[in-house]
Amino acid sequence: MRAVLLSQYSSDFDHITVEEKPVPAPGKGQVLVRVVASPINPSDLMFLAGRYGVTKRLPTVPGFEASAVVVGAGPGLLGRMLLGRRVACASQSGDGVWAQYAVVPAAQCLPLSSSVDDEQGATMLVNPFTAWALIETAHERNSRTIVATAAGSALGQMIWRLGKRQGVDVIGVVRRPEQSEELRLAGMRVYCTADPDMDKQLAKICRQEKITLAVDAVAGETATRVAQALAPGGAVIVYGALSLRNPTLSPSDLIFAGKSLEGFWLTKWFQKRGLAAILFDAPRVQRLIGAELHTKIQGRYSLDRIAEALADYTSNMSEGKVLITPQEVAAIAELPPRRP
Repeated sequence: MRAVLLSQYSSDFDHITVEEKPVPAPGKGQVLVRVVASPINPSDLMFLAGRYGVTKRLPTVPGFEASAVVVGAGPGLLGRMLLGRRVACASQSGDGVWAQYAVVPAAQCLPLSSSVDDEQGATMLVNPFTAWALIETAHERNSRTIVATAAGSALGQMIWRLGKRQGVDVIGVVRRPEQSEELRLAGMRVYCTADPDMDKQLAKICRQEKITLAVDAVAGETATRVAQALAPGGAVIVYGALSLRNPTLSPSDLIFAGKSLEGFWLTKWFQKRGLAAILFDAPRVQRLIGAELHTKIQGRYSLDRIAEALADYTSNMSEGKVLITPQEVAAIAELPPRRP
């Protein structure tokens, strides 16, 4: 099979190649999948740069999520039950899914309904479930209104749409005026970090509406400014680091205003949630894929165009996801379902 290989952690993508590798064999509790499509996510970019919460022995195959067909299974009932099924799958240990075939844990595969196509299925785990988890957190904290940074991103707009459906008003923060205008026309209340009055205006609305929760994908100065604007007792949940900078809070905000910075990692949320609860959530998430949790796709690239795919995505993330489609590289032999 052909696969993307990362030989050195770097933010410039100079150590990524496409190589021939043996098709891997699934072990106990694992399945072999034929990868149909896999997105490039900000978490993938952090991994390539060596800044993610998981590092692997190099060389390794990157890619955290994909849509795929289960074509082989190692020992274990769950894997055998998945044979022949279309799934959304994830891989954080061992090789990833930017390859024609991959071995993934059977417990990290969610069967796809017929209403979800392969492209939307490829993006189902990271963004939709993050939006789901963050809006659920807002409900748990009785926050009827929250602030969300990177509101123009695919995930930012998901959070807004899902919040509107589930009774949580989302106020957006973006960095570009033209993006602010587009979202405002779509119906979002939105503020732009380039506006010199943003801090004062956002603080005023947070004070008036007693807004104490924000979700942040940027970190750095943006998270700091939003934290300062929140009402006393406010918390910023940082789930991304697009700025690659550290957020800070002053002693005054920490001590007298009772504000805080928290972290959110979807991997930990899945672990805490448990397989039974995730399987219960999955059909509800899939029913929303066509609307509130829909992902815009801006481009599709074969494995051999991985460098182009990375460059195009990093230069224009707000236009939608870039998908890697491994099976478009060349005709390959179909593998029959394999049982232990």
